Amino acid sequence: MTVPVLILTIILSLLKLLVTCLPTDAVNWIMSKFKIHSEISDANAIVTFDGKRLEGEDKIQVINYFNEARFLKKNHIFPGNEKLFLHPENSGTPIIIDTKRGKNDVRLFVYIYNDHVDVVKQYKNKIVAYSLLSESLQERSMPVIRNLV
Repeated sequence: MTVPVLILTIILSLLKLLVTCLPTDAVNWIMSKFKIHSEISDANAIVTFDGKRLEGEDKIQVINYFNEARFLKKNHIFPGNEKLFLHPENSGTPIIIDTKRGKNDVRLFVYIYNDHVDVVKQYKNKIVAYSLLSESLQERSMPVIRNLV
């Protein structure tokens, strides 16, 4: 009876030690799996606005502004309301960013308002909506997005 308890205690102690002392890279990898607002690299992203593909400096600037934005809150989407988030009324023309996250294709719809930025992330068959705070995007400092509502 004491041998199995002793072995179980040793195994649980080693497991506890392993979990509490994970390397930084492992912790960052685990955290990135659950991150809602993940950073985008300009190498594998396609940015379109009003049906026109952005290239060069405009593309890099939009991606940098998006990456620098601060996460505000997650918006809950109830079943059947997906279209209200994908095509909201009085929202203007969205900036659409197509990118890859791992093996999955991800499409981001970025709607810019005066007080916040709404992002709708569409991947696999899931839709996630959240709000950001980005002074650069909200100020419409880029000529491409200056005419947004």
